[in-house]
Amino acid sequence: MTKNPSKYLNNEVKYLERVLNSENWSSTAGTWCQELEERFAERFKSKYAVAMNSGTSTLHAALEAVGVCAGDEVISPALTVIMDTTATIHANAVPVYADIDPNTFNIDPDDIERKITDKTKAIIVVSLYGLPCEMDRIMEIADKHGLAVIEDNAQCFLSEYKGNLAGTMGHISSWSFENSKHMSCGEGGIITTNNEEYARIARKVAGHGYKNLGASYGQIKLNQSIYQDPHYKRHDEIGWNYRMPEFNAAIALAQLENLEQKVELRKKVASMFISTVSGCEYLTPQFTPKGCEHSYFTLGILFDGENQGISWKEFREKYVSFGGDGFYGAWSVPYLEPVMQERRFVKRYPEIYNKISYCAGLCPIAESIQPKLMQFKTNYRNMDLAVQKAQSLKDTINYFRIQKRRK
Repeated sequence: MTKNPSKYLNNEVKYLERVLNSENWSSTAGTWCQELEERFAERFKSKYAVAMNSGTSTLHAALEAVGVCAGDEVISPALTVIMDTTATIHANAVPVYADIDPNTFNIDPDDIERKITDKTKAIIVVSLYGLPCEMDRIMEIADKHGLAVIEDNAQCFLSEYKGNLAGTMGHISSWSFENSKHMSCGEGGIITTNNEEYARIARKVAGHGYKNLGASYGQIKLNQSIYQDPHYKRHDEIGWNYRMPEFNAAIALAQLENLEQKVELRKKVASMFISTVSGCEYLTPQFTPKGCEHSYFTLGILFDGENQGISWKEFREKYVSFGGDGFYGAWSVPYLEPVMQERRFVKRYPEIYNKISYCAGLCPIAESIQPKLMQFKTNYRNMDLAVQKAQSLKDTINYFRIQKRRK
């Protein structure tokens, strides 16, 4: 049976051995995080990068960096993982949801503008599945209203919007190195920005608020004669421990070295799957507008098989029976998750959240599309295996086509 090779076949093991053989396993004194930050910032055309332990930590740190305070409102898309919501709540801010474009599945700029109030402080835009948002319009709205734009690029590496790399157009960007992402180190993330103050604050948020942390450096224990003085005062900001370990940084650095190859493989797989569903009237791939380059963290397809008498689960089960890996359902719209519907978030800050509730119908397009989405894997590192899975999908489509004829 054809297997999917490991994604860690570059310099990961060699770099890990170097970390193990060093005396510094923490980013507070080590050099691997700093090397990763410098290389990542260079690759993504940013002045600053701050490595952290997850893409959720980076979202929270980004919100703090742009000045989101208790009671401020943060707009985010209605179709995304819940972490954009929970990071907002962790910053003691109020999540506000904008609906999506029915073809790209990305946040609708017009609905962003409709949702802006005098309490709005920031906008989180998510490049869903690797497709950049309509950044020109979004930045125009943000500039008009004096808002900060945070690009959530967890699923979006090396995608382009009108010749610009995704993650270089907003005020600050959040990236994830979680296991399924284009480049990964198990868990991890990084912030990029051209704003020195944003980078400085983000690093302090991630590093316990140590006063000697700066926009470009996270090493705080190099000069022991100063640091170990009993009269030395260490902290001048509130911070958390979001630091990335040196081990993760070493793996991520190796992953960065052949990122282009990994992204191109995903794009090639997605293209093959798109060709496979071409002509199937009830399977519609996510639309990529002119001027956008998609990096296909996954291939999002809208399923309208119910109109053909085929259920979502029935199609998935048949695909698996023909040898497919299956596909993933899209996450529930965040505000319909139990934590939001049962208002468990209120305990975080009752004075702010007591009067806030969310109900179905808030973003009707996202609510109607979410249950129909099929998220197909693209992270095959063996094209023969990907060809097999595409054939399984073709066999599934043909099976239901024959069943329909028989009826």
